[in-house]
Amino acid sequence: MTHKKLNTILITISALSAFAITSPVFAAKGDQGVDLSHYQTSTAEFGQASDKFALVQIGGYYEGEFTPQSTYATQVASTIAQGKRAHTYIFADFSSNTEADSMLNYYLPKVQTPKGSIVALDVEEGNPNTASVEYALAKIKVAGYTPVLYGYKSFLTAHLDLASIAKTYPLWLAEYPNYDVTTSPNYNYFPSYDNIGIFQFTSTYKAGGLDGDVDLTGITDDGYTGTTTSSTGKTTVSTTTTTAAVSAGQTANDTSKSSIAAGYTVKVNFSASKWSTGESIPSWVKGQSYKVSQVSGNNVLLAGIDSWISKSNVEILLTASTTAKLTSSSSTGYYTVQSGDTLSGIAAKYGT
Repeated sequence: MTHKKLNTILITISALSAFAITSPVFAAKGDQGVDLSHYQTSTAEFGQASDKFALVQIGGYYEGEFTPQSTYATQVASTIAQGKRAHTYIFADFSSNTEADSMLNYYLPKVQTPKGSIVALDVEEGNPNTASVEYALAKIKVAGYTPVLYGYKSFLTAHLDLASIAKTYPLWLAEYPNYDVTTSPNYNYFPSYDNIGIFQFTSTYKAGGLDGDVDLTGITDDGYTGTTTSSTGKTTVSTTTTTAAVSAGQTANDTSKSSIAAGYTVKVNFSASKWSTGESIPSWVKGQSYKVSQVSGNNVLLAGIDSWISKSNVEILLTASTTAKLTSSSSTGYYTVQSGDTLSGIAAKYGT
């Protein structure tokens, strides 16, 4: 799991609700997915077309210091746009109930995944204690989300009464033998423990690095009620509640490919094989997202790699209007003023 200090996102997006034909809740046991931070792009990145969920970092808390991530809302929106389930995690370095309150009072109102979805605490450094971790998990539950504790078994058992915590709250544990590209779990390295809901089995789900996870119990269904078929015939997840980012993802999902214009963000499908010019598409391009710089008939030009591809070989992640709203709002950061701060000191630290 990785983390950095970045600015927060404020977003305001109009909701869209033009769905019909609801299917039953889908079984998620055994589904694979990813967890994302700013080390990925501003849109959700997956290792395989078959991935079903993403746990997205909203930010970090470092004993009083907040570090929101500007990639959070767009990664949530683009996860929903791909018909996958989005959840949230916080990098959590805290050691008291007071710090837990400070951390969660700041982040919980900013959660962009639906009520009932996972809000996990990533506890992998510092000096945590059992009482404060249990207090924080209980506060997440009261807020209407599914509380989960993430970490490495060795660290958690060294600092916490993990057995006690696991009696009430599900765990998301990480363990992997090496940094070779690994596309499915190696259960020879499974960190056996009670109540493990998610197993992070690699940090190299694909070349270049990406955390890969497997849902062991169906926990990543939490917050989601099934799937719906949009007016364009595409399938998306339906949620217990909506948020600005969820609405943005559903808007992208409900937009016809014929409407793709310059400024849209699209993903190259894993199944795509040829550029519009006939050359083979390199494997490293598949699954990646790009801005559309030009449109010509049924083809679009991808910015950054200047290659033309058929609209049929891409998936819309963000529309131009949504991208503009998210981009403009992401420049508005927040810093929580603390005792002893000065305006000049904050400006020097954050370059503003």
